[in-house]
Amino acid sequence: MDDAKILPRKGGTHIDSTMKNTLRTADKPSPTPAQPLTAEARPVQQQQRRNPPIAGELTAIAQAQQGDGASFEILYNMHKRRVYSLCLRMLGNVAEAEDLTQEAFLQLHRKIGTFRGDSAFSTWLHRMAVNVVLMHLRKKGLPLVSLEETLEPAQDDGPRKDFGTRDLTLSGSIDRVTLERAVEELPPGYRLVFVLHDVEGYEHNEIAAMLQCSIGNSKSQLHKARMRLRSLLRQKANGKGAA
Repeated sequence: MDDAKILPRKGGTHIDSTMKNTLRTADKPSPTPAQPLTAEARPVQQQQRRNPPIAGELTAIAQAQQGDGASFEILYNMHKRRVYSLCLRMLGNVAEAEDLTQEAFLQLHRKIGTFRGDSAFSTWLHRMAVNVVLMHLRKKGLPLVSLEETLEPAQDDGPRKDFGTRDLTLSGSIDRVTLERAVEELPPGYRLVFVLHDVEGYEHNEIAAMLQCSIGNSKSQLHKARMRLRSLLRQKANGKGAA
């Protein structure tokens, strides 16, 4: 199953950038001519530049909003792999990811009439998929953040660790499959925040609202997820990790 296109992020260390670039190469659509934009806010234009519409997407959206089933199927085929990849990364379970991908598109079918172009369609759809996954996890009664976060200080309150140094072990190109497997091995709370922040591009205040935790907890979870991921990738690079 192909993976989701990763939203570009600002800043980060050498290692974090390498991880993101490795993920970003997966399922990258061919560039298409930019569609003419109406008078829209600057943030919307930035989202459109980061996630340009796929050829034929705008027409399919308009027709699907009028109830055309064939156009909705076109949208499904355009986005199903990326939505599935997002669900799989958040859940780490193939069967659940498949079920919730279908649920996300059922939600889309019901709500597509509410899409007004205030954001890129893919961004809007991914937010819907994220909400479907989070609702599923809450119904299962699973904690969305690690319980240890209630006992440990947030990153801003505790000693800071330097991410700016070059890690020679991981400075080369990271194999995408190895990286994906390492992400799957992260504890659920770490994996959620890592995927939402470093893969999907959400800000910490957005993640805190989604997971019903503090911004400090979100930052701390991300910090620990990156550290754990570094450790897992070192193990795999040295032949000590799981195959």
